[in-house]
Amino acid sequence: MIAVLGWAASGVAGPARAAPDAGEPRHGLAMHGEPALPPDFDHLPYARPDAPKGGRLTLGWLGGFDTLNPYGFRGQRPQGLRGPVYESLLARNYDEPFSLYGLIADSVTMPKDRSSITFHLNPKARFSDGEPVTAEDVTFTFGLLRDHGHPSFRANYRRVRTVSAPDDHTVRFELADTDDRELPLILGLMPVLPAHATDPETFEETGLKPLVGTGPYIISNVEPGRSITFRRDPNYWGAALPVNRGLNNFDEIRYDYYRDGNTMFEAFRKGLIDVRPESDPIRWTTGYDFPAARRGEVALESFTPGLPWGMNAFVFNTRKPLFRDVRVREALGLLFDFEWVDRNLFGSAMTRTSSYFEGSELSSSGRPADARERELLAPFPGVVREDVMEGRWAPPSSDGSGRDRDLLRQALDLLAAAGWRVKGGELRRESDDAPFRFEVLVSTRDQERLALAYARALERAGVRATVRLVDSVQAFRRQQTYDFDMIQYNWVSTLSPGAEQRKYWGSVAADTPGERNYMGVKEPAVDAMIAALLAAEERRDFVSAVRALDRVLLSGFYVVPLLHVERQWLARWTRIERPEKVPLYGALPETWWRAPPATPR
Repeated sequence: MIAVLGWAASGVAGPARAAPDAGEPRHGLAMHGEPALPPDFDHLPYARPDAPKGGRLTLGWLGGFDTLNPYGFRGQRPQGLRGPVYESLLARNYDEPFSLYGLIADSVTMPKDRSSITFHLNPKARFSDGEPVTAEDVTFTFGLLRDHGHPSFRANYRRVRTVSAPDDHTVRFELADTDDRELPLILGLMPVLPAHATDPETFEETGLKPLVGTGPYIISNVEPGRSITFRRDPNYWGAALPVNRGLNNFDEIRYDYYRDGNTMFEAFRKGLIDVRPESDPIRWTTGYDFPAARRGEVALESFTPGLPWGMNAFVFNTRKPLFRDVRVREALGLLFDFEWVDRNLFGSAMTRTSSYFEGSELSSSGRPADARERELLAPFPGVVREDVMEGRWAPPSSDGSGRDRDLLRQALDLLAAAGWRVKGGELRRESDDAPFRFEVLVSTRDQERLALAYARALERAGVRATVRLVDSVQAFRRQQTYDFDMIQYNWVSTLSPGAEQRKYWGSVAADTPGERNYMGVKEPAVDAMIAALLAAEERRDFVSAVRALDRVLLSGFYVVPLLHVERQWLARWTRIERPEKVPLYGALPETWWRAPPATPR
């Protein structure tokens, strides 16, 4: 499920705005069309400009961390670094699909063909150590992340042909691939690290020494793997900018880490955590009937999101020979009994996920392919199944008994066609009598519970699936190197999927450690659909390209689609308040504040 707690979001576009001339500085950029907010906007539409300042916000998180570098490949970083501590050149408006406005760079210049982008730095921008942000710092950071950063930075930034700094407050990027219309915006989201305080030689090492940032908070206390605390910088340079008015209201933000979800929930009940997103429908309907909630000290809120739900699924690692045959993957998907799982584990509160862009216009589910989709897919005959092309395919629906014989028979027929037979109660390969066995890697008790239910269902077909629970750091490391048979993962989506799709499903990412192509898909049609959505200038062409991508991925049966809740649930102690307007992505911590003490009568 999509977490509502995080310094990132998206939404819907506003009315069209006339584009400035190519050589004229712009106050913002949009992926398609023009930014919704005018040049003289005062604050973001979901922020309260006069929000009270002060106090502490305490949040809980499952897992742990072992590095404070959010931009390297090694280690698992804590929450709350990007945005609060490390800003980007431009800032997002979370009520638009993908639009950026002035932050470290107060304006940009970009030609219509997007062959280059020039950032004009705000002369007031400062690092937390008081040093000014200059063009040298931007070019330094670009080279650092291109050569030593996480693979996602390396892949994106190597598509820049040249970078230059005409003066101390101007940086120009010449782009190599003008078909990728998102790259200028990706560069706009680049952080800026200080050349005078960052060592490229040690950048790739894990460690608990923080980098110097430009953001509204600095790291004030670290208990390795247990908690991290951020203190608001009283000298923060950008507090009065329109993109920041009404944000960053707490003097301190603390994340406490928990190994177990039940322990974290008890911490919330005791008031040790201020706000909690809930994803368990049983707990949501029965677990919040405790004294503080009955006294009105805890508010329970529900939001309808505006973003796609993405794909929450069990993921086949097709690098493993066991899962290379699409018939095997489809068969194992037939054995996940959603109806039984939903009723027995989730109180019939869940919805089956049927698309990688579930719940949005980008989904192909229930929609026949339009003419543009068919044109894009024509060079790849047979890659998309006919029922998927026509919008008729959906994950299987069972009788809810946990022992649906019809689905079992269909699964065994597919497995037999792929060369597997049940012998002595165990599924074995006909060619060498090898048993069908694999491991499901999980990192939380909730994942373990769902995986165990699936493993029991697989036993009916003679499949032996072992569920292995490891801590979050170990799970993260194994995911980074694709050292697993199956995992549960949720690819979060937006209304403007872009270059990150290469990291999720692109052929290059399949062989690049640290990317999120966990299934290992290498499909030319996938690469072509990603290229088409990146090159689209009009929204309708973009939507067709994304739907075509969805159809190719669904036809490959790379995952077993799971389930999601169609609303977002949030429990908060009422000492934490929020603006009345909620972005379509859900409640955002950066807009909240601590209620002032009551005035004595």
